[in-house]
Amino acid sequence: MKKLPSHLKKIVRVLLLLSLVCSLTGLTSACSKKAETTYERAKRTNRIVWGVRPDTRLFGLTNVKTGKIEGFEIDLAKALTKQILGSKGKAVFRPITEKTRITLLHNGSLDAVISTMTITKERMKVIDFSDVYFDASESMIVKKTGKIRNIADLNHKGVVVIAIKGTDVSNQVAKLAPKAKVKQFDDYGSAFNALKAGQGDAMIDDNGILAGLIADDDKFTLTGDALAQEPYGIGVEKGQDQMRQAINKALKTVRQDGTYDRLVRKWFGRVSGFNVKQAESTKVKIQ
Repeated sequence: MKKLPSHLKKIVRVLLLLSLVCSLTGLTSACSKKAETTYERAKRTNRIVWGVRPDTRLFGLTNVKTGKIEGFEIDLAKALTKQILGSKGKAVFRPITEKTRITLLHNGSLDAVISTMTITKERMKVIDFSDVYFDASESMIVKKTGKIRNIADLNHKGVVVIAIKGTDVSNQVAKLAPKAKVKQFDDYGSAFNALKAGQGDAMIDDNGILAGLIADDDKFTLTGDALAQEPYGIGVEKGQDQMRQAINKALKTVRQDGTYDRLVRKWFGRVSGFNVKQAESTKVKIQ
């Protein structure tokens, strides 16, 4: 009989040790008990822990006076929580960043993430997504008094497009308006300040995020052109089908009962150039 390789011997020892531990009095049932799902935990605790962005105006932004995060995603998460857990269900919000949101979801610190997260093939490999809750599109903001109104207007020598580092704007501009130059910034605040200072002629990003930047600035407007679709989905841990299905069911309900349209009008209704009717009529999309 051949001897087992050393690495297999180690695996066998670990399995034997686990078997011994589980056979001890009082531990057998614990070892055989199925792990609690995200949905089951939410039902047991009567709360859903949402990962949200505290720095994205209109979607989720910390109110300096109250210390609470406010925005479209916050209100939507509250409505979904009530649908899933009932009127006494509690929505708990934990601030996340683009870099931490998936990690916190993996380690169980969050039940779901609602944070302007675009559904992509790459992300779908590591987490699951709900149906689309905001059908964002990549658009641009320009001065109301300027001459630029569409993508074609960018294709002139000397035109500067402002963008955020890490986005695909440079490649898109190279294809659609090759004569224009792209100037990149680390964050939205710096980018928009540069646009206001005249360092660029237009800024390109998701229309919802751009809407937040110009919400209180009547000198700028969103254009109707869409460079690409950027559908936002609610992220849940891989395999947590009960939670994903519960969120999808709740999304469908808040769309049907008028809650979704009311929230869209509340947060985006006064933004120049934002197509509220188009956002309201977005249909539920099954992944």
